[in-house]
Amino acid sequence: MSINGKAYIVGAFEHPTRKADDKSVAQLHAEVAYGALQDAGLSKDDVDGFFCTGAAPGLGPLNMADYLGLTKLRHLDSTDVGGSSYVLHVGHAAEAIALGLCDIALVTLAGRPRAEAMATGTAPRSWGVNVPDDPFEIPYGRTVANAYAMCAMRHMHEFGTTSEQLAWIKVAASHHAQWNEHAMLRKVVTVEEVVNSPMISDPLHRLDCCVISDGGGALILAKPEIAKSLKRPLVKVKGHGEATKNQNAGYTDLTYSGARWSGPRAFEEAGVTPKDIQYASIYDSFTITVLMQLEDLGFCEKGQGGKFVSDGNLISGVGKLPFNTDGGGLCNNHPANRGGMTKVIEAVRQLRGEAHPKVQVPGCTLALAHGTGGLLGTRHGSATVILERE
Repeated sequence: MSINGKAYIVGAFEHPTRKADDKSVAQLHAEVAYGALQDAGLSKDDVDGFFCTGAAPGLGPLNMADYLGLTKLRHLDSTDVGGSSYVLHVGHAAEAIALGLCDIALVTLAGRPRAEAMATGTAPRSWGVNVPDDPFEIPYGRTVANAYAMCAMRHMHEFGTTSEQLAWIKVAASHHAQWNEHAMLRKVVTVEEVVNSPMISDPLHRLDCCVISDGGGALILAKPEIAKSLKRPLVKVKGHGEATKNQNAGYTDLTYSGARWSGPRAFEEAGVTPKDIQYASIYDSFTITVLMQLEDLGFCEKGQGGKFVSDGNLISGVGKLPFNTDGGGLCNNHPANRGGMTKVIEAVRQLRGEAHPKVQVPGCTLALAHGTGGLLGTRHGSATVILERE
């Protein structure tokens, strides 16, 4: 069964806060849900499908459904695959709508890691004593940053990728973030400033790393009949793909990601190719994350990512593939370490023609959003969605 054309994104909302000292996570969920419903012209009583991750307060979607007053639910999904979760939820919501499991799906993300003083990627990430890989990896000092740095170092070794090339990704994000009043880092930076920023985990510098923020976002998906009755631009879900990349008992190549599989699945279902994409929202926990995903999604050959991202090729109005025109995780926000949500939201803005005028892609009708969840250097999930302005 294909989901191509079976569901539309009719509501999207990004929370403006970047530090929520005075709000609970539940309250943030409620505020983004309200914002997306207002955007769609719907009410909570219209919602019969609800999607969030296991990171939501309580028992996945149960406590949040109660808190939000969602009394007519007939479908729930709390799939949690880290940063790729909310790109995956778009696909799962479209599948549920296509199968008749729900008609209007609400997807919410919220978190406050910044207010809770979460470490900036250098502390060990562990989910508990029963996590099977922790006893074998934590003693060797595995952290978020060095798990990505391993990939960057190996990519440099295999293909000659340079720190200056990675820096161009941050430079592009900063050019876009300057126009976003809510972005945490609005200063335009140069390649030199990136490579001269403090080293976090060789070869990744501070400015190669994403911000950490509070906040969140929400999406509303609806079946075609409902979507076409609303007074909103029609953003159709054309294709979706998901995949995991595992350790394979240590026999693994660090130079590619799960996008190698999720991307082709999404393109096949959508009936388009990477050359057709006019705008791309690419998960950017680190600069190396973007470079590898661009290769694996087919925007350039493996090993050519460094050349592809150089010289402003990702800057809207300058390069061939505008990316993350809100500033992305590198400059705008990275709520609750699940930045896939904001990737979809900005893709929707572009397709509606609602991005900032300075970064809006003229005549944008086909966009891609992609998320990565977990650790690029160990095990992770990938999700890709292709959206079209109808």
